[in-house]
Amino acid sequence: MPRSPDDTADAVDSDDSDILVLDAQTLKDLEIFHADTQGASLFEFCNLTQTEGGAKVLRQRMERPWSNPQRIQATQQAIAFILAHRPAFNGLPSAYIAGRVEYYAHEILPIVTQENPLEFGLGAFALRANHARYYSNIVRGAQNTCRLILALRRLLAQAELASPTGDLAPAFSEMQALLARPRFASIPEQLFAGRTWTMLRMDQVFRIHEKATIARLLQLIYEIDALIAMADVTAAQGFVLPDIIRGPLSVQAEGLTHPFVLEAVPNAVVLNQACRVLFLTGPNMAGKTTYLRAFATALYLAHLGMGVPATRFAFVPTQRLFSSLSLSDDLRNGVSYFRAEALRVKAVAQAIANGFHVVALMDEPFKGTNVKDAFDASLAILARFAARENCLFMFSSHLIELSDRLSTTGQIDCRYFEADERDGRLRFDYLLRPGVSRQRLGMRVLEEEGVFELLDNH
Repeated sequence: MPRSPDDTADAVDSDDSDILVLDAQTLKDLEIFHADTQGASLFEFCNLTQTEGGAKVLRQRMERPWSNPQRIQATQQAIAFILAHRPAFNGLPSAYIAGRVEYYAHEILPIVTQENPLEFGLGAFALRANHARYYSNIVRGAQNTCRLILALRRLLAQAELASPTGDLAPAFSEMQALLARPRFASIPEQLFAGRTWTMLRMDQVFRIHEKATIARLLQLIYEIDALIAMADVTAAQGFVLPDIIRGPLSVQAEGLTHPFVLEAVPNAVVLNQACRVLFLTGPNMAGKTTYLRAFATALYLAHLGMGVPATRFAFVPTQRLFSSLSLSDDLRNGVSYFRAEALRVKAVAQAIANGFHVVALMDEPFKGTNVKDAFDASLAILARFAARENCLFMFSSHLIELSDRLSTTGQIDCRYFEADERDGRLRFDYLLRPGVSRQRLGMRVLEEEGVFELLDNH
């Protein structure tokens, strides 16, 4: 399999062909971990986990979404299973218990290490007599660990969870095997304070003999917690689980919106090998950039294996996702805005040249140069994008003159947004239409904002 190009190494350091790679610019554009505004990032939006460990697992999943269809489907199946049996998963050990067990496992506490009954008894007596405060912490830690194990036993004993699917199946199977380890057999179904001997024997089991087992049980709890959060977001937002299809790279969506936009207007997406490039036009504020973000965000969520904000979403997984929505120059390193644009296009071109399946979105590229250069560069890039098999592109532009030349180029679909100029004000319906926008509203917006009046009268 091809290796990851250097342009994406700053986001994911992996040669794993199962991973969808997003570079730092794309992570920034989609606000996956950091939001440019006062709103939440996509991670914060999805983070309905109950435990800190679950939040870490969710972040790891969001840092490394799948590109392998089987891995995506396994996560989808787990989420669908959770949604079908959601009340049963309330039996997962609470965040408090998991946190206390985690703390107990890492807290520096004295421990009786002797195995011989006589030597163990003497050590236990000495610890109880000389370290009363530590002994109380040990007892609480051992009791909480017992509670965690008992909660997991009850969780797995529920009839409705007897046949988990997807990512849950190996997690449940491993958990059952760990809980069946012989040293856990003596844990009572009803907790009790116990004698000093009994409590310190349990402590010895948990912190010496089965320390790795407890750590692994906690990790499995966190992985399930992350899956529950993904399922809860899917349900709470009314998202739909996508259909994973076979064949050349394609994406089809109906009723697509952006999860952060209130009362968003839904639109469709059709990208396939007959129409590899969507050429998008329309005036400012009409919805072009939001549409690009909505598409990229939904595609990203689909690769995570969770639901997406659409009424229907079907896709062939890709290997690289690029966006170019919020570029800026770099004064410190002497990179002008146009060079930043050129480097962005180069990153996409390098991924294509390396043989990856690529989805790339570019919002009004080549703004950093003159109109003639921008026209020529856009035309040359669009023609080359359209010729690349198993790649898909969205390209927004104000250069509506390009449409006259694009009509002779195959695999390019032209769509536009427009403004309604009636009643003396601009209004937007945010509906995608076939064709190319001919609206030129720059002067109209300046007039509507009273800019010329301010300059002429003062």
